[in-house]
Amino acid sequence: MTYTCLIVDDEELARELIESHLAQLDNFELLASCGSAIEASKYLQEQPVDLLFLDIEMPVLKGTEFFKNLLQKPKVIFTTAYRDYALEGFELDAVDYLLKPIVFQRFFKAIEKFLASQKTWIANPLASANAPTNDACLYVRKNRKQVKVKLDDILFIESLKDYIKIHLVHGSHMVKYGISSFEKELDSRFTRVHRSYIVNRDKITAFTKNDVEIGDIEIPIGENYRKNIPVL
Repeated sequence: MTYTCLIVDDEELARELIESHLAQLDNFELLASCGSAIEASKYLQEQPVDLLFLDIEMPVLKGTEFFKNLLQKPKVIFTTAYRDYALEGFELDAVDYLLKPIVFQRFFKAIEKFLASQKTWIANPLASANAPTNDACLYVRKNRKQVKVKLDDILFIESLKDYIKIHLVHGSHMVKYGISSFEKELDSRFTRVHRSYIVNRDKITAFTKNDVEIGDIEIPIGENYRKNIPVL
């Protein structure tokens, strides 16, 4: 499996050092290297990544503030020249915290922590979520009403710009909601397979490396989301 990465640091030499460390690893692909949090924000809106190397002390917007505001948070390894920021970094559930200048031995230790977290998630995908129940439900606002939706009735969720379409066993609901925000309301039976799709794993009838099928409906699997399907 190949993990995609993004480097965010206002110092060019610091970015180049991390790039050289990553180049020595076979299973990691650097997609981009950004000089500011603003630049990184625009990039992540179009292209999600698995692992973020994020400098904390940057002009205009600190790395920690930038990360707090991300709706879809990748795993993050914070980098900084200031040891005092370590606690703030770990409070954001960071994989690790690297103090500059970053030597390869310490960098590799952080990578091992990231890999360990990925293996744990794949081996036990329910570990960080509530166990699903057949009577679990939520309410969505539609036509000025709060409409009850049973989670077990959801086939998949489709993102349509500022709206999502909740496809059900019988019918559907179109509501104004971001798909990443809605994902947080779901339990562990649901898996993000594409930037625009979340599926109910219990409803999958077939799959390939490129798509999942729910009955006659084919739903694409985004390359960066294949890791979310443990059996692939």
